[in-house]
Amino acid sequence: MRLVAPWFCVAAAALSACGSDDVVAAGDYAVTVTNRDNGCNLPSWTFGASTAATVTLTQSQNDVTAVVTGLAAIALDLGLGGHSYTGKIHGGSLDLRLFGTRGATSGNCTYTLNSEIRAVLSGDTLDGQIDYTSATNGNPDCAGIESCDSFQELTGTRNH
Repeated sequence: MRLVAPWFCVAAAALSACGSDDVVAAGDYAVTVTNRDNGCNLPSWTFGASTAATVTLTQSQNDVTAVVTGLAAIALDLGLGGHSYTGKIHGGSLDLRLFGTRGATSGNCTYTLNSEIRAVLSGDTLDGQIDYTSATNGNPDCAGIESCDSFQELTGTRNH
């Protein structure tokens, strides 16, 4: 019987029943994003400009949802078609994605923008990067935006 308990815990750990090393990320965060490279030539993008945002993270085991609120949510809605990221946390590392639904065109090129947040949570501090990349129809008119990457640095603090 003594050999059953360790094997049970190993099997249960795979199902997250015996614990996890994932940190608890849930909460409200005050976030600052700072524009860096604009490889996608996004309009109204000024290198070095910073913007404040509020983000609410919810968590169920290692599944995480980040909902951006306020003016930043409106900007994401206009540019990408949504303001809610979903993904996973592993330890303190977050990988969240927002797949764009707002289409745009340039000649015969049609595309959307997707966004990914990669960040590390340490205590109540969140640090990382937000990438914006294109998803195109592959038309030759997409050459200027194909595989582009615009990104922002992200820093945030959980509110108590």
